[in-house]
Amino acid sequence: MQVVFLCGGASSRMFPLTEDKFLLKFVGKPLLEHQIEQALAVGLGSIILVGNSRNIQRVRDVARRFPQAPIAVVDQGHPSGMADALRSAEESIDDEFIVVGPSDVFAESGYRDMLAESGGGSASAYLLGARVDRYFPGGYLVADERNQVRRIVEKPGEGAEPSDVVSIVVHLHSHARTLFQHMTKVGDTGPDAYERALQSMIDDGHDMKLVEYGDNWHPIKYPWHLLDAMEYFLDRTPRRIAPSATISDRATIEGKAILDDNVRVLENAVVRGPCYVGKNTVVGNNALVRDGSHIGADCVIGYSTEIKHSYLGDGCQLHHNYIGDSVIGDGCAFGAGTVTANLRFDEGDIAVQGNGGTVDTGLAKLGVMVGAGSKTGVNVSIMPGVRIGPHSIVGPHVLLSRDLEPNTMLLLDSDNRPVKKSLDPGEGEGRGE
Repeated sequence: MQVVFLCGGASSRMFPLTEDKFLLKFVGKPLLEHQIEQALAVGLGSIILVGNSRNIQRVRDVARRFPQAPIAVVDQGHPSGMADALRSAEESIDDEFIVVGPSDVFAESGYRDMLAESGGGSASAYLLGARVDRYFPGGYLVADERNQVRRIVEKPGEGAEPSDVVSIVVHLHSHARTLFQHMTKVGDTGPDAYERALQSMIDDGHDMKLVEYGDNWHPIKYPWHLLDAMEYFLDRTPRRIAPSATISDRATIEGKAILDDNVRVLENAVVRGPCYVGKNTVVGNNALVRDGSHIGADCVIGYSTEIKHSYLGDGCQLHHNYIGDSVIGDGCAFGAGTVTANLRFDEGDIAVQGNGGTVDTGLAKLGVMVGAGSKTGVNVSIMPGVRIGPHSIVGPHVLLSRDLEPNTMLLLDSDNRPVKKSLDPGEGEGRGE
């Protein structure tokens, strides 16, 4: 069976992170690489990766890591939705194939359940769906008592959900030509053209079956969802300390720690698993890494820094900081004394300002979310749920309680009043970029 991964770009919901979601790294590998490994493990040997002009080279780089597998890479050009992506690969797609959105983290059982269901069925399509107990910003499926899908509703507003079943973009199509005919019928372009084509198939009498999924599922829609995905990969990765890692006799390593090549752990540091520390990273004196943290490659976790349940990208530099329940992009630098608050005094859920208004994260603990290449000065305090845009600078002694735009410097003037200054692109880049 053929698998088509639609490697679209980063969502606006992911601000301040600008990296394509499927290229974010977990335990040292891009998410797309994990997804390909999973497909191969269940016997799905023919793979198509559909990228776009912005990310196609990095998609090809991932494909080259699988010389044993037949992987074709297709350039969609300008990303114009799922239907357009499929159309760009039409000549290479078999009549029976599975289309996957590689930004959803799910278990192998999703593939196995779908293949088992389709093996004895005659439906035109099989759609993986998961039940949710709160609003989810995605597509919804309405199915009858026989799991026949009757309606597909793409991104209804909160309070307008037509069911409690969300579509996971793992869809098996038994007759590709039928899908392409209906894509032509509704028009190939637009963010919801694919879903409109599926609804057109249903309206024309084609059977479409819901395959209900009850295993681990971690969609990445917002930056804080990386914390759930991080936990998933830490849970399924065995404890490992690379032979090239250097650990002081006076350091402490506890629990399921995953220390990659050339990691250094210095005197009196404590690494308490589950956690991952990436290649060439230094965990400095008296540092504490704990509670499911995930640290990228080439980082310096400097003296007396504590990292708790946080995701850090590659090339980050920290010194005497507290980082809790936070998501930090590549190449960020935190000055001594910078701390992140991660809990409200009333212990209520933390809300984040989104493009369409306030988003309730559903989390009682959430720290800062920082875009790539940003810096903070000494003694900066950052309140829960704040987002710092990429390549920005927060000056010394600032108390940051609101989001900061990309390429912006925020300083205190002589009267301790906050003053913003726009930065030229690249001016605010942190070390490690």
